[in-house]
Amino acid sequence: MSEERILIANRGEIALRIISACRELGLDYVVIYEKADRDSLHVSTALEESGAKRAYRISSYKDPNEIFSIADIAGCTAIHPGYGFFSENFRFARRAAMRNRPLTFIGPRWEVIRDLGSKINTKRVAKKLGIPVIPGSDGPIYNELEAEGLAADLFQIQKEQGIAKPSVLVKASAGGGGMGIEEVNNLDAFRRVYRRIQNYAKRQFGDDGVLIEQCLTDYHHIEVQLLADRHGNVAHFGTRNCTIQSTGRQKRVEVAPGFDPEVCDYPFDALGVLNEIVGHSVKLAKHVGYDNVGTWEWIVTRDGRPYLLEVNTRIQVENGISARIARIKGQEGHPNLIREQIRVALGDKLGYSQEDISFEGTSIELRIVAEDTKRGFSPWCGTITRYELPESNWAKVYTHVPSDRPYRIPTEYDPNLALAIIWGEDTEQAKERARSFIDDVSIEGADSSGNPIVTNLAYLRDKIDDVLRFDCRDGG
Repeated sequence: MSEERILIANRGEIALRIISACRELGLDYVVIYEKADRDSLHVSTALEESGAKRAYRISSYKDPNEIFSIADIAGCTAIHPGYGFFSENFRFARRAAMRNRPLTFIGPRWEVIRDLGSKINTKRVAKKLGIPVIPGSDGPIYNELEAEGLAADLFQIQKEQGIAKPSVLVKASAGGGGMGIEEVNNLDAFRRVYRRIQNYAKRQFGDDGVLIEQCLTDYHHIEVQLLADRHGNVAHFGTRNCTIQSTGRQKRVEVAPGFDPEVCDYPFDALGVLNEIVGHSVKLAKHVGYDNVGTWEWIVTRDGRPYLLEVNTRIQVENGISARIARIKGQEGHPNLIREQIRVALGDKLGYSQEDISFEGTSIELRIVAEDTKRGFSPWCGTITRYELPESNWAKVYTHVPSDRPYRIPTEYDPNLALAIIWGEDTEQAKERARSFIDDVSIEGADSSGNPIVTNLAYLRDKIDDVLRFDCRDGG
């Protein structure tokens, strides 16, 4: 493994975490960066390493030709996409594996990314395995009468469940990013909305297929962290609750484990539901031959009904809170899931079973962002002149922002500043420590007009009280 050289095809804190994992494994690496990121810590960290050149400037993180060219120039044997960019692009992964000079793609096989990257296909496979999915169509509907009949069934199901305001979603099947979606609150309005979405879909996407689903509004967003190798072994690292999100459905406060009956009075068997969704997630992973790190995303309604939402075939930002509450028998410290991801991608076996993994305490992740939460989470851009984050044995901080010099926040990307992972022996202690951490953060700066920096620190502190509660959602 020591002869491998990893191209880190990402930026910011995830690039730094991959660098750290490579170091732990004794692997060489190179980083890439755009002009706007020249002051980022992932670049300066690579440049400070002695020996071979480790930092290459590129024109775009989104140009696969340029990335593969750098891989060849730098003599890389593998590529780590991080998250975002090409991390869930099966064509990129397929190209890495099938080019004249193959690169190991540090993620699942491209076939798995392709199959699970389709929500429709994931839903079909899950239904065949008896795994609960959101009620509705598992494929595009092109016939109005068929669509109306399904909508009528969904309204009836909600009525039987005692839902006060039943509704269904009408969605363009070829859409994405929230485009081509409307909510219908009564059957009389359904045909009009269906026709509007169908016409929109045909104009925008060239495909007038429409999906019909029950609209779920009162739920928690729960994730299951899985890790599998290429030898058929699968293990899970527990659950996370990612319900507190911005209006753009971007997570802001996450906590592991997903529920805690010791601090919240749930109207259902919370631990039983968590065990159920873990079991379903492992079942689906084994069925498709999953072979790397991945996250199974679920929603759990107020009455305890779980529904599989999607599968993320990559490492996620919040993997650190799952690792922080986990222990592997016979190993010191907590697991590094990025290290584990790289190790199994390069052919290693897990080397442990589910019985070897234990869990302790509660971990909370705070996403510190330069944004105005009172104005729709609008991004703030400017220069940071003071940047001090507290240190503690119960806190782990990941940041690409330097503290020894001014840092201009690039306008080309989301203004994420840091991830703080806080651990406590129980949820209440973790929450108190998270508040203490926020109170000790010091960030100063100004925009081009001299206005002071705006961050989401106050918002994060306010939301800590809502962790794991069912009335904490921001509507996203």
